[in-house]
Amino acid sequence: MTKSVATIIPTSTVTPATVSCANCQACCCRLEVMIISDTGVPDYHISTDQWGGETMLRLADGWCSALDRDTYRCTIYDQRPWVCREFAMGSDDCLTERAEFNVGGSL
Repeated sequence: MTKSVATIIPTSTVTPATVSCANCQACCCRLEVMIISDTGVPDYHISTDQWGGETMLRLADGWCSALDRDTYRCTIYDQRPWVCREFAMGSDDCLTERAEFNVGGSL
């Protein structure tokens, strides 16, 4: 009789305790964000790219126009784009951005 050994495949990333939006400096707010669904983003935060697609307006320094520079919080949190809603704290993408901008809790 042989014993079966179950293989466990992880389905999610374990978020290090040091990864928090509160200590991040908003790395994700420097990324280009396409607006692909209607979440109520105010028109003054919307830009049109060279192909006619709607994106979050980024200021001359590359930061999202909806970011409060003092608190690093989104000023339109309840109306933020779907992409921002899906960008998970501690995900591989989050950790990569934190590493690129030298913020604690990186890879």
